Amino acid sequence: MTDTNDTRPTEGETRAPRRSRLHRLMRCLPLIAPVLLWTVPCWVLLHSGQHWPLPVTLVGTALFALGLVGMPLAMARGHGRRQQDRAAIIGDILLGSSWVLFTWSVLLGVLLRLALTVGDVGESQDRARAVTWTVLAVTAVLLAWGHAEARRVPRVRRLDVQLPRLGAGLDGLRVVLITDTHYGPLDRARWSTRVCETVNTLEADLVCHTGDIADGTAERRRAQAAPLGTVRATRARVYVTGNHEYYSEAQGWIDLMDELGWEPLRNRHLLLDRGGDTLVVAGVDDVTAASSGLAGHRADLARALTGADPHLPVLLLAHQPKFIDRAAAAGIDLQLSGHTHGGQIWPFHHLVRLDQPALAGLSHHGSRTLLYTSRGTGFWGPPFRLFAPSEITLLVLRSPHPPTST
Repeated sequence: MTDTNDTRPTEGETRAPRRSRLHRLMRCLPLIAPVLLWTVPCWVLLHSGQHWPLPVTLVGTALFALGLVGMPLAMARGHGRRQQDRAAIIGDILLGSSWVLFTWSVLLGVLLRLALTVGDVGESQDRARAVTWTVLAVTAVLLAWGHAEARRVPRVRRLDVQLPRLGAGLDGLRVVLITDTHYGPLDRARWSTRVCETVNTLEADLVCHTGDIADGTAERRRAQAAPLGTVRATRARVYVTGNHEYYSEAQGWIDLMDELGWEPLRNRHLLLDRGGDTLVVAGVDDVTAASSGLAGHRADLARALTGADPHLPVLLLAHQPKFIDRAAAAGIDLQLSGHTHGGQIWPFHHLVRLDQPALAGLSHHGSRTLLYTSRGTGFWGPPFRLFAPSEITLLVLRSPHPPTST
């Protein structure tokens, strides 16, 4: 395996990415979201015809008011300048819980009430109270299940991917993808160890981490990330930055991954040779890197491919699926990405689709380019996953002309 790196800058790669519809929407969310997340369930569960006893109404309303005030404060203290892990945990749990409660208050508050009304089941007050108890029960079950899904070691998802330009000598190459581990306020060092043990059972030739290692600096999350140093691959372990690295001193993470034995592919590539055939394994910085203020950080595909034979197949690591437009234009064979978490907590995937061209799985782009988007190995913020299971991905690369046995 040889290492190719060219540091010449190229034009057109240093511009900050255009703001998407989701980014514009996200600017308003900190003001609107807490109000909606807490006031809508409060009205549906307490003030829409239930006629609860006054103490129940007062206590319930006070709890919703406390959540409305407490959640933004905890999020600000936990994820703002102070970076208080305990506050972050409280804020994240409140955020996830309120999202699930809001979602099912809206869905069941409308659908169940309509069904009971059409069926003429009970009195109006009884129907309203039935909706309340159903929403609370469904929310409790989903939060318990979602928390278990978030904290478990991801299941392995295996798929064969045929690349038309892959040489016969590389047929069967085993590529393991982990991404979005998001080590954070909840200490997951033991979980990290178990993830790495699972990766090591897959006998990978190449292991890839496509960014968002953690929320917090490398110094602060070192203990949780340390098991990554135990990951084994017969050829290489490669890594690219995600957007969250640029919230947490990205260079520290690049240095730590290098220290742990991973190759940071910062706009560069490696050549992987087997059986007389070669695969270009390239990586680019995250698309947000150019706006980070860090000198030399940007997503630069031309630089990553400088010196590579254009006739060779290319496997590209890019944190965000939205990079696929540039990858397809350059004739990349396969891009591996994360970032979306598959939506993480349904139905958040509808918002993700406003920003990204793919949510999860394998998709085709242009005449030749494939994109595999992982749902992620860990979770961000709220410790819940609903209808968006985490994954460790094993991709077995296939040649259209595999070697024949004699």
